[in-house]
Amino acid sequence: MLTHLAQAEAVLEQALNQSAPALTPECTVQIDGQSLLALDTAAALALALRLRTVTDIRQISSMGLQPAHEGVLNLVLQRLPDLQISAPANPLAWRAQLGASALSLAQMLHSHVGFLGRVAEAAWQTLQRPRTLRVRELIAQLGQTGVSAIPVVALVTFLIGVVFAYLLGLQAEQYGANIFVVDGVALGMTREFSPLLVATIMAGRSGAAFTAQLGTMRLTEETDAIRMMGLSAEQVLVLPRVLALMITLPLLVFVGDVAGLSGALVVANTMLDLTPAGFIDRLHSALAPRHVLIGLGKSPVFALFIAVIGCRMGMDVARDTRSIGIHTTSTVVQAIVAVIILDAIFAIVCQELGW
Repeated sequence: MLTHLAQAEAVLEQALNQSAPALTPECTVQIDGQSLLALDTAAALALALRLRTVTDIRQISSMGLQPAHEGVLNLVLQRLPDLQISAPANPLAWRAQLGASALSLAQMLHSHVGFLGRVAEAAWQTLQRPRTLRVRELIAQLGQTGVSAIPVVALVTFLIGVVFAYLLGLQAEQYGANIFVVDGVALGMTREFSPLLVATIMAGRSGAAFTAQLGTMRLTEETDAIRMMGLSAEQVLVLPRVLALMITLPLLVFVGDVAGLSGALVVANTMLDLTPAGFIDRLHSALAPRHVLIGLGKSPVFALFIAVIGCRMGMDVARDTRSIGIHTTSTVVQAIVAVIILDAIFAIVCQELGW
């Protein structure tokens, strides 16, 4: 009956509407179940709830019911007085929703800062005792976060370099300033676009992978086993991932710089009549080393926050598979937002320092 509950409720509603004028709280309602083929607690509860709105459940009798069906109905009628159906909660006002969101954000930031402190403590202990560093795990993470990410990073940044140079070229060509496209692409790619794009890619790739890996280990109680052996989960699982991402992200940003400038060179050669030699010569004069260093200097900070967010969300996964998906999605969103905020802070600081 559960699969046909919606149809059964519609029939009950129609029957009660037709007989409602003749029903009073004192009248006795008799249920004829001679043609009833099946009855479960869901259908019996739907029937009892409908009848309770028009009469006292003590005034309900039955006839023609099979013993099994009558037992189900009597059981539901006996328990019905104890059933408390709560009214739907009133939606919060916009001020209450804003306050709840602010409180949730504050709790999340507090958790991230606390987890960052535990990672820093694990790193300090590892510095005091270097032999406790899990070298094999670090090398494995270097391969996963670095080497395997080179193709996607190079492809995306190459295409961005092509698009960026093409758009700048459309405007510069109108004024005969084709050569200045090199300046814009060089500064934009090395200082802003490449670090931001590579960090965003790694937030969706490595950050989500950290959450899924650690969440699965928590679900299978591997993290509990590590702690039961007297080991620190932060030293064994978290620190190698944080260090690996902080090492590989600057290298990937450099790969992104080269790929982005290569894409711009292709566009300049085919669209702007700039030879590769002329492009490279202008690149040497327009691109100061400090711009490249600023872009590379951002990347370890981006990597630290991405790794901390990904590992913390993985370590906080509940004991169910649904929580892994929720935390993985949240990791990607939080890491991308953190990268954008950090990039804005770097831009303001560099502007104030005249860099």
